[in-house]
Amino acid sequence: MASLKRVGVVGCGLMGSGIAQVSAQAGIETWVREVDQPTLDKGLGRIRKFLEDGIAKGKVSAEDRDRVLGNLHGTTKLEELSKCELVVEAVVENIAAKREVFSALDKLVAKDAVLASNTSSLSITEIAAFATHPERVLGLHFFNPVPLMKLVEIIRALTTGEAAFERARGFVEQLGKTAVVAKDTPGFVVNRLLVPYLLDAVRLLESGIASREDIDNGMKLGCGYPMGPLTLLDFVGLDTTYYIANIMFEEFRQPSFAPPPLLKRMVLAGYLGRKSGRGFYDYATK
Repeated sequence: MASLKRVGVVGCGLMGSGIAQVSAQAGIETWVREVDQPTLDKGLGRIRKFLEDGIAKGKVSAEDRDRVLGNLHGTTKLEELSKCELVVEAVVENIAAKREVFSALDKLVAKDAVLASNTSSLSITEIAAFATHPERVLGLHFFNPVPLMKLVEIIRALTTGEAAFERARGFVEQLGKTAVVAKDTPGFVVNRLLVPYLLDAVRLLESGIASREDIDNGMKLGCGYPMGPLTLLDFVGLDTTYYIANIMFEEFRQPSFAPPPLLKRMVLAGYLGRKSGRGFYDYATK
């Protein structure tokens, strides 16, 4: 399979900007589209800051920074992605928003171009139903922070064709990342295993069996995890985990996927983790 030369990313938020960055780092001409210029500038600024921080730490050269930024093109027009061989959608986790993106892309790109969703919870088969050529639609689930995390989940919908799958796998290899392949089921591989673990940590705290620090230290020092489950929940976002857990519970109806009452109350209170300044830990002064 020939290497990709032009890739598109729809959405330049936290995940979209990361995907665009690793694509540009791999030497691919990368076009990233946002709905308006201020949002686009913020996303591109995030990429530039990541690279500048890398220079400050001696991990990135000025030449590498310039090369990456030279491969990167920002736009507010979806039409600019028409010549891309593969497009990754990284918009909000909302089926209506994704329907709009895939319906538009389906009419713009070449018939053999691959359309991928970065969704962490929605059905790829349902997303593919919005396309005239569902055989070229699949999932490419990256992990945050994208430039540092080595894994990408490739999700095959019932309708995904072999050609699209092989092109997507080649793209993941081109990025220097490792792929795991999953069938189209809520949670795929990682969240199917991770979410029940995180929810159990909340239940443990809720029941008063141990403190937040002892729960986190127990998993870090006892199991060798890089961070404890409650710290990880704050990093991922309590609202994100709550949303994914509800989708998984709706699908499987297993108690292990049911969000604990404490998690629901914290989300309702706006305690979403690092992004809101407070979750299981207080980040307002950090």
